[in-house]
Amino acid sequence: QVQLVESGGGLVQPGGSLRLSCAYSGSVFSIYAMGWYRQAPGKQRELVATITAAGRTNYAVSVQGRFTISRDSDKRTMYLQMQSLKPEDTAVYYCNADIVTSGPVRSYWGQGTQVTVSS
Repeated sequence: QVQLVESGGGLVQPGGSLRLSCAYSGSVFSIYAMGWYRQAPGKQRELVATITAAGRTNYAVSVQGRFTISRDSDKRTMYLQMQSLKPEDTAVYYCNADIVTSGPVRSYWGQGTQVTVSS
């Protein structure tokens, strides 16, 4: 059973920084892309950033230059370093991974971690 667990969320002042982590566990044969998504109250879930198995990254325009996605395969963890945070970054952040276990590739989600940017 594959599980994704996010951590690192919290309350931060505008202009501050946070680092989110997403640890995966279980019988993982291979991982294709991984990514971070977020959902603010009353809004649809949106893409924040993705990273492929080859390390290619992609970012939403709203976070380019402020957020950095990375992954450490040895630690089985993906990260999202967030800097220069703005109130509009407030949301529940979810990690996602396309994982092959014993069958075809499946998309897995974490339970989410709350990020609140407020003074």
